[in-house]
Amino acid sequence: MSQVTKSPMKKIYLEKVVLNMGLGKSGDVITIARTALEQISGKKPSARNAKEPQREWGVRKGEPIGVAVTIRGNDAMALLKRLLESKGNIMNDRSFDNFGNYSFGIKEHIDIPGVKYDPQIGILGLGVSIALTRPGFSIRRRSKHKASVGKKHIISNQEAKNYFEKEYGVKVV
Repeated sequence: MSQVTKSPMKKIYLEKVVLNMGLGKSGDVITIARTALEQISGKKPSARNAKEPQREWGVRKGEPIGVAVTIRGNDAMALLKRLLESKGNIMNDRSFDNFGNYSFGIKEHIDIPGVKYDPQIGILGLGVSIALTRPGFSIRRRSKHKASVGKKHIISNQEAKNYFEKEYGVKVV
C-alpha cells in the first residue's frame, strides 16, 4: 500500500476578489457607483483615475472615471458565494486565464442576493475578477530578491476549475 502525500505548498486558496465599475465619466455617477459598491461589498471603494486624456469623450488625465474595491479573506469567500449565486452557480470555461484567475461581468448589480433596488442608485453593471494563489507566490511581489514562480507551481487552468467546483460547488461550462 503506497501513501500519496500531498504537499501543503500545492494548496490553492482565494487571494482576493476585485469589484470594478468603469463609468467613463466623472461627477455624480462616481458617487452613485461608490455607494453601490459599498452596498455590495461592505467595504469602502476607491476611485480609479484616467491614465491619459480622451478628448472625444471629454475625459481629462487624472479625472476619476471608475471605482473599484478589493476584498480579501473570509469576506471575499462570502462575497464570492453571493456573486456566483447571481450567475446561477455556472462559470464560463473561457473566462479562466492560464494563471488560475477568473473574471466575469454582472449586468445588473441588483441580481446579487442581498442587494435591493435603490431609486437613487438605479441599475449598474460591474466586473468581477477573482485571483487564486498558493503558498510561495509572494516571491514575485516582494521588494528584495524578486523571482518568478516555477512552472510546476503556477496554478493551471484546470486546477483553478477543479478548485471552484470543489470549494464552491459551481459548474464549469
